Amino acid sequence: MTTVSEITTIFINLAFRYLTRKASATRQPFQTCRTMDFEFSEDEKKFLREVGGFLDENHDPEVMDLHRENLAQLVDTPARRKFMQKLAARGWLGITWPAEYGGQDGQGFYEYLLNEKLSSVGAPQLGKGTGVVGKTLIKVGSDKLKREFLPKILKAEIEFALGYTEPSSGSDSAAMRLKAERSGEGWILNGQKTFTTSAHFADWYWFGARTDPDAPKHHGITLFLLPMQHPDLTIQPMYTIGGERTNAVFFDNVFVHDDYRVGELNKGFQYIAEALDIERFGMFTFSPIRGRTELICDHVKTGSRDGRPLKDDPVIRQKIAQLATECEVARVLGIRFVDAALNATKTPTAEASHYKLYATEFSRRLADATMDIVGPGNQLTAECEDAPIGGRAPGSYVLTVLETIGGGTSEIQRNIIATRKLGLPKNF
Repeated sequence: MTTVSEITTIFINLAFRYLTRKASATRQPFQTCRTMDFEFSEDEKKFLREVGGFLDENHDPEVMDLHRENLAQLVDTPARRKFMQKLAARGWLGITWPAEYGGQDGQGFYEYLLNEKLSSVGAPQLGKGTGVVGKTLIKVGSDKLKREFLPKILKAEIEFALGYTEPSSGSDSAAMRLKAERSGEGWILNGQKTFTTSAHFADWYWFGARTDPDAPKHHGITLFLLPMQHPDLTIQPMYTIGGERTNAVFFDNVFVHDDYRVGELNKGFQYIAEALDIERFGMFTFSPIRGRTELICDHVKTGSRDGRPLKDDPVIRQKIAQLATECEVARVLGIRFVDAALNATKTPTAEASHYKLYATEFSRRLADATMDIVGPGNQLTAECEDAPIGGRAPGSYVLTVLETIGGGTSEIQRNIIATRKLGLPKNF
């Protein structure tokens, strides 16, 4: 008879194998696709081998740190910047950008594969520059902004911080109050942003401000770019439960020229909303979740408690089977988003929220279950040679909580799904 442990092993192997599969070559929407070809093309296999070889050649514990979970994607040290410049030299930062802006006119699936490979070793990933900032500038930015920023993004010469969240609005970006008032050829800004993760090392600030206080909530917001070294901008550190730094940013009569306004006046929220869909998927890759699922499964296969093998405990066997199944669901929702994005004229909002909500909440449940299954040994960190599952558990336990907040809280994702997918009213 096949044991639950053996079934679990099958699920985990499938989760790994399915990561290296793709939707049909015709890229038909999931809802209408009767048959699917999940095998990689020869070009995609070649690309994966190339990325794998690059990571082997450039292996560096200072750059690649799985213990930081999804915060490993931040380009917050000189070594990480140098690593990104090596990626840029390969032409991998502009895979999906139009050729006229230095890109490759490539498919988004390659971008997905690259991010998954990078996150599987805890390396920095394609970030805000190539995604949120670059793609928005390509669509709505002025010629001046495109000339100034796009080449620097492709060369990994510049890092951005995103300023949406404010103390009074949380994840509700439409409720932002940072005031922008006309002054000559530009704007005077007064107010505060909070939880700006990259503010202490970024070069430029990409943020929204209210330019029309009398407009409806979702209107009257405009996007701007501002150098982080502006003399009237104050950055104060805020440390999270995981020991990572985020920041509060204060604007005190900050002047920004209208040349650094992004897109049309008062349409910033629409740009922010579409960019957030990209961020929600791109920030929370599947590979770290798969890796932690495999770690706890391997621990149960070989570990014991009070002299009895963990794999013989029926409660633990049931929990492992459940986690393996939920891991597979997270994988499928991610592939579903990729497939929908490749077939849509705009980023699929509901699918992005489906994945972000499920994957991050599962990641947190996985961390909780790992603490329960491994027991007191979970208090040992990676510095201890005999720490269970490589000392990964303590960091996962605290950092995965942040995943359910960044890019829009789980409550925000539920509202998006309810209103945009199911036609239901908001719950707040």
